Amino acid sequence: MRTNRIRTTALAATALVAALSLTACGGNEGTKSAGPAPAATTESTAPQTPQTSETTAPQTGTPAENASTPAQGKHAGGNGNGTAHSGTEKAAPASATPRTACTTANTAVTVTKVTRPINHLLLTLKNTGSGLCDAYYAPRLGFDGAQSVFRILEDSKPQAVVTLAPGEEAYAGIGLTGEPGQSQLHKSKNLSVHFAERDGSTYETPTRLKLPAEAHWDDNGFVTYWQSDLADALMY
Repeated sequence: MRTNRIRTTALAATALVAALSLTACGGNEGTKSAGPAPAATTESTAPQTPQTSETTAPQTGTPAENASTPAQGKHAGGNGNGTAHSGTEKAAPASATPRTACTTANTAVTVTKVTRPINHLLLTLKNTGSGLCDAYYAPRLGFDGAQSVFRILEDSKPQAVVTLAPGEEAYAGIGLTGEPGQSQLHKSKNLSVHFAERDGSTYETPTRLKLPAEAHWDDNGFVTYWQSDLADALMY
């Protein structure tokens, strides 16, 4: 009986050892089967590299060039070579009406005697040109026999330069004398009318006029600035 128990115990121990061995082997195999997982991850990400290169391959030049080319193509008015027209390439507007100073070249001047105020003459300036002209300052008058240009009345200066369209007129009043008896009278037959340029200089060529009969003047006389209204020219 004792011998049978020993054998039974030995067989049980052997079976236990075998079971433990099988368990250990099973554990090792489980660890080995989990090993290929990283390789599977590598294989799944590998195809992404050629996909990225295929989308970027058709582009040429630098990234800045690739970005600017389609932007230029969207501009209206391109000239067909990828360059957009600038705003200055649009049709130029019609040129403005020519404008210059009123001078002998583009005007006609007349001088007439007026009844009121007494001892006054009236200069009438008419634009005979094809464009606008500006009557700057006051006419510079030279009576024949005079030693200097006739005095300009600064109080008559208008608020703005008189601009004449073709056919329009401007006016200047001439006060021939001051208070009676204050200065010696002079008699003249002719009058030179010089025009002023924009910068105040005198236009080279004057207009020469024949004065009305019995035109007497003295050193206290004056001439007004060019006016757009006849009444303004004769109010002084």
